[in-house]
Amino acid sequence: MRTRLLALVLALGTALTVLGAGPAQAAGYRYWSFWQSSGGTWTYATQGPATAKPADGSVNGFRFSVSEDSGDSAQPRTAPDFEAICGGTRPKPGAKRIALVVDSGTQEDAPSGETPPASRVACAQVRQDATTAEALAEVAKPLRYDSQALLCAISGYPRTGCGEQVAATEPKASAAASGTASGAAPKADADDDSGPSVGLLAGLAAILALGAAAVWQSRRRRYPGPR
Repeated sequence: MRTRLLALVLALGTALTVLGAGPAQAAGYRYWSFWQSSGGTWTYATQGPATAKPADGSVNGFRFSVSEDSGDSAQPRTAPDFEAICGGTRPKPGAKRIALVVDSGTQEDAPSGETPPASRVACAQVRQDATTAEALAEVAKPLRYDSQALLCAISGYPRTGCGEQVAATEPKASAAASGTASGAAPKADADDDSGPSVGLLAGLAAILALGAAAVWQSRRRRYPGPR
């Protein structure tokens, strides 16, 4: 009886540990992320294109990809070079020049049945107080937004969808940095079940094993057997 009890408890502990070793994978989201130039490199935009008002000579970028959160969103693959993009556009009184990079991403990140357009750059010359969204609208219509001001489509891509969740088994873009076209990455549902933690289950297994050892020692003291 003692041997069977000990084996059962240890088997339960082992099963809990194995279960904890494979937590559920987090799902990703498919969306346009928003980037700004800083020192010749891309950095995550801390506000959305509808509120950002870049200065003359700024470079803003957009990248379509799949990522789990803002921490692994892929950045535009074209360098933020203002002179290369807007060098041929002469300054105009009362206006500013904004260099824009639109990277539609890879086929791996594209919605089913769609092919990403070629990446492009453009120089938007807009009024001094114009936002990034207004500059983008000058060179990459049509734009599509949802009710939360998330940028859903640039130049009509993608045709449908907006920050939709992607199953964990679907392709995921390579990690680079962070940022979204609304200033914040799409969030997982509050009741999303990511599975039990490894540490918790391993701890439970250890407790059960110790309990089994204690029972065995107790029975041994009560029934020492022949010497």
